[in-house]
Amino acid sequence: MELFFVLLILLVTTRIFGEIAEQLGQPSLVGELIAGITLGALAAQFQTELFPQLDELGSSPVFNTITDLGMFFIMLLAGIELQPSRLIEYSKDALAVAVSGMILPMALGIGLGWLFLPSSDAFFAQCVFLGTALTITAVPATVRILMDLGKLNSRSGQIIVSAAVFDDVLSLLLLAWLTALISADPQANSFELLPLIAKVVAFFVITFIVGVFVFPFGGRFMGAIKQREFKFSALLIGAMAFSVLAELLDLHFIIGAFMAGLFFDRRTISESAYIEVRYKTSAMTYGFLAPIFFASVGLHLDLSAVFTVPLFVVSLLLAAFFGKFIAAGAAAHWMGLSWQDSAAVGVGMSARGAVELVIADIALKAGLFSNLIVSSPVAENIYSAVVIMAVITTLMTPILLKYIYSRNT
Repeated sequence: MELFFVLLILLVTTRIFGEIAEQLGQPSLVGELIAGITLGALAAQFQTELFPQLDELGSSPVFNTITDLGMFFIMLLAGIELQPSRLIEYSKDALAVAVSGMILPMALGIGLGWLFLPSSDAFFAQCVFLGTALTITAVPATVRILMDLGKLNSRSGQIIVSAAVFDDVLSLLLLAWLTALISADPQANSFELLPLIAKVVAFFVITFIVGVFVFPFGGRFMGAIKQREFKFSALLIGAMAFSVLAELLDLHFIIGAFMAGLFFDRRTISESAYIEVRYKTSAMTYGFLAPIFFASVGLHLDLSAVFTVPLFVVSLLLAAFFGKFIAAGAAAHWMGLSWQDSAAVGVGMSARGAVELVIADIALKAGLFSNLIVSSPVAENIYSAVVIMAVITTLMTPILLKYIYSRNT
């Protein structure tokens, strides 16, 4: 009963705020994030008097599963919307943007840790954590923004999404290194990443073979199936299988959903069936799961760090945004994009989101910033600062992209 009440509140609020954002000329994602921030503020202010259930959402496994489904469907729809041939066409440019867009933020994050964090046995791991937090691009958030703006299939949109996917894979390698450092192994080195690199290669080889040969083979028999909505179920089965494979190989499940959507095209099933399944996936994503997911990101916002360590929060925000904007944008321009499209790539790579929160949660639960010999306000408020950075960069991205693309038409 409480879960349905919470979902009711979130869905009504996100629909209202999303429509207000659309009426003001902004993507509905902006309204959905603000809806989550507003509800989170109300829950914090009136925990017992008003919507006490909202304050407990972070520890609800059922609600976390729903938000995971939100990420799953956003990435599945992104894969369906994208054209594989164009994605491959831009993969070289995207890889250059992804690598460039990680090096500078990583250096800035480590530099911030060096300036603000106290010396301790975990000092290097803490600096690596900040660097990793700044390198991430939120693929679901970026994809949703581009779909809202109708720019997903533009050259800059394809490069942003492709680079964000590369970013996600490269971030997993950094996360593996960070996990080794947190596990009290200060001698962790690059050789420990080789098994994960092998798993990444294995995942893409397997999904490519299945997507190119098995998906079309199965699609030939779809017309003979009499069960209602079987085509939609088949898509979900393929996407979930790829997601399970990704997790078995220590990758994030959203990569599996994206790859499954990518190989589901008009050559897999008939034109009419493709349009029908695409429409149903879009309805499930936009109509229910995506608004809930983005509201949940807003709900995580805790402004306590702003008042305790304002200089660190401002420095983190500037490093997060300008690190991606300058590095990714410069790489895009070097690859031949116009200044406007390069600016769009730089801004589009700046959005953070759920993966940011996952990495922050891993570090928090591992005690990376607790039980320190030297007390530090920055270390005590690091989680709040990272969440603030994730929400604000995600909130700024659609507004700036809307402005850039409107000037480019």
